Amino acid sequence: MSLFLAELKRSWIQLLRYLSEVIGGIIGTTVIFYGLFLSVQYIAGPQVQFGDRLDAIIIGYVLWALMIFILGDIAGGLQNEARTGTLEQLFLSPYGASRVFLTRAIASLLLNLGMNLSILLIIMVLTGSQLAFPPSLLPPLLAVLSAAYGVAFAMGSLALLLKQVQQLLSIFQFALLFLFTAPVETWTGSARLVGYLLPMTPSVGLLRDVMARGNALNPVTLTIAFLNGAFYLGVGLLLFRLAERETKRRGKLSGY
Repeated sequence: MSLFLAELKRSWIQLLRYLSEVIGGIIGTTVIFYGLFLSVQYIAGPQVQFGDRLDAIIIGYVLWALMIFILGDIAGGLQNEARTGTLEQLFLSPYGASRVFLTRAIASLLLNLGMNLSILLIIMVLTGSQLAFPPSLLPPLLAVLSAAYGVAFAMGSLALLLKQVQQLLSIFQFALLFLFTAPVETWTGSARLVGYLLPMTPSVGLLRDVMARGNALNPVTLTIAFLNGAFYLGVGLLLFRLAERETKRRGKLSGY
């Protein structure tokens, strides 16, 4: 708890001191989506009716923006720590590096959720979308976050080994955009099985069903979503521990 409170205080101080960056991120993310929305609306014509498809795309896009923030917290945070020369201090902490970064990610999650909620509300006002916010969205959201942190720790292991992974992160972000916006829940046959195996896609599909289509939670799909989240979180933490061990073996922990 003391570590969590310290990281929460750290995140809050950084938010206040670099508030312009936060506001710029919210405005930039919103403007990008609204520009794409206007372009599609112009191509399709003024009479087009998007229905719940627009709501589904908005959910995927906002979740993708949340994933970008999480990646920045872990993989981007590792690069910043290496650049400023404070990375070794974190690994000398009695808590251990994995626990420090996981606690830091959870502490900053409250701020990230606040920023993404702001983005979602602004997009809803601009596009006229009417999303639902029932309590049943919490379980699939938890599954999304579990898998998201697992993927972020996997990318963080690369940042720990290579120090500079900005271009890899940029490429990876576009791949994630496909995962969040593709309607995996509508796939059938073997394609649906593949969709269940991809990170975060089962829980994202559930969120689209609940918030955009007004459907009830499917217990089977929810179980698959939790298993998916737990698997990728476990794999991400394991890769991070292996990368930590290998970095120490090479003597490159404090190097840049």
